[in-house]
Amino acid sequence: MAELNTGDGGGGKGGKVRSKKQNSKVDLTAMVDLAFLLITFFMLTTTLSKPQAMPLGLPDKNEKEPEKPIKVDEKRTLTIMMGENNKLIYYMGLIDSPIAGPKDIAYGKDGIRKVLLSRKKSVLEYTGDKTKGIIVIIKPGKKSKYKNLVDILDEMAISGVETYAIVNDFLPKETELLEKK
Repeated sequence: MAELNTGDGGGGKGGKVRSKKQNSKVDLTAMVDLAFLLITFFMLTTTLSKPQAMPLGLPDKNEKEPEKPIKVDEKRTLTIMMGENNKLIYYMGLIDSPIAGPKDIAYGKDGIRKVLLSRKKSVLEYTGDKTKGIIVIIKPGKKSKYKNLVDILDEMAISGVETYAIVNDFLPKETELLEKK
C-alpha cells in the first residue's frame, strides 16, 4: 500500500513535553488504480494513425497466355527516365522521333510537374476526350534511388495523371542518354 508520511511531529526540546501530533497518512492506492484505468481507457479509445500509402495496381502475371503488345498513340505518351545523381530525362513520343525532348529536367514544381501539367493539357486538346489523357512511362535506372521513384509517383498524384506505368526495359538509345553526363 502506498503511503505519504509527513514526519512524526514530536521532538524533545529542552525537556518540555508537548502533546504528540499524529502522523497524517494518505492512501494513494485509489489514485494509482485511477491512473491505470485512465491510461487503459485512452489507449483503447484512441485511433492509431494509419500509414499513408499510394495505391499501386500491378497486373497479374499469367504464364499461360503470352503478353500482347499494346499499341498506344505516340502523341499521348511521355517517357520519364531516372538515372544516378537525381538525373531526370523526359521525352514525348518515341525515342527515335520524339515530339519533345529528350531534355534534362529537375524534380519539383518548377521542373517535371510543370511539364506534366502542360503536356497533360496539350494531350487533352489533341484527343478531345477526357478518358484518353496522357500516358506516362516511368523508367527507373539501375543506379537511380528509390526516393526518386517515390517523388515521381507523388508528382503523378499531384498533377492528376491517371495512367502511368513503371517499366524497367531500356532501349539502347535511352541507356546512352542516361549514361551521358
